[in-house]
Amino acid sequence: MSIIDYHSPLNAFVSVKGHPFERDAFAAVFESFDGIRHTIVEQPASQAFLNPDAAEPWDVLVFYDMPGIDFSTQPPGFVAPSETLKKGFMELLERGKGMIFLHHAIAGWPLWPEYGEVIGGRFFYGPSECRGRQVLDSGYRHDVPHKVNVLDSSHPIIKDLDNTFPLTDELYLYEVFEDDIQPLLSSDYTFDREHFYSAHHAVTGNMFCNDDWPHPKGSPLIGWHKQHGNSRICYLQSGDGPETYASTHYRKLLENAIRWAAA
Repeated sequence: MSIIDYHSPLNAFVSVKGHPFERDAFAAVFESFDGIRHTIVEQPASQAFLNPDAAEPWDVLVFYDMPGIDFSTQPPGFVAPSETLKKGFMELLERGKGMIFLHHAIAGWPLWPEYGEVIGGRFFYGPSECRGRQVLDSGYRHDVPHKVNVLDSSHPIIKDLDNTFPLTDELYLYEVFEDDIQPLLSSDYTFDREHFYSAHHAVTGNMFCNDDWPHPKGSPLIGWHKQHGNSRICYLQSGDGPETYASTHYRKLLENAIRWAAA
């Protein structure tokens, strides 16, 4: 396990947009980190930086965005990434650029399966194919008070965190590629259809509905790390709104993840 230098300044590139959020409260999370500078860029402008030359000034890339989904239509339309973007992104992984994916970023680029492989899971807004099988749209539930359980207390991302801590946040019933990830965090919430709502119903005008949506029981994992190419990858499901942003547990978790991915 590598040793993290908590005193060297780091530069984090943060890609946002695609899902409503309170920008000032979100930025305050990064402003609270000592020795980590951040640059926030909105989609689609942030795509111009996703290649080795343009991303060179930053030590780590943080994704809090949802590219490839056009919410101006109902249901939303899906847009494929350009070949140039895919090439640059994969070259970043070959070069070992660390990446953090937060909350709704797991829904990004639904027409690009490899993107989900990089993250280690998928959130779908409609019935889709995932790893060669048909799956239903994913589920969501807002403002869930739950306990987060640490599964690997020895990992640097968990440094200075309690083994169990509370959060109130949106949770997902989604696809987790458990054979390709190293679990870090789980939730004590119940991950079945009775406790979630259909994402497809939501984007077709029927919020908070799970009728005719026989989604199977899902994974309780809400945080993991993995390697893709030569890059360190971390996904944290938490991060929906100001209550989570203000949590000292969440801030420490994200700060640790940034330092680990950049190491």
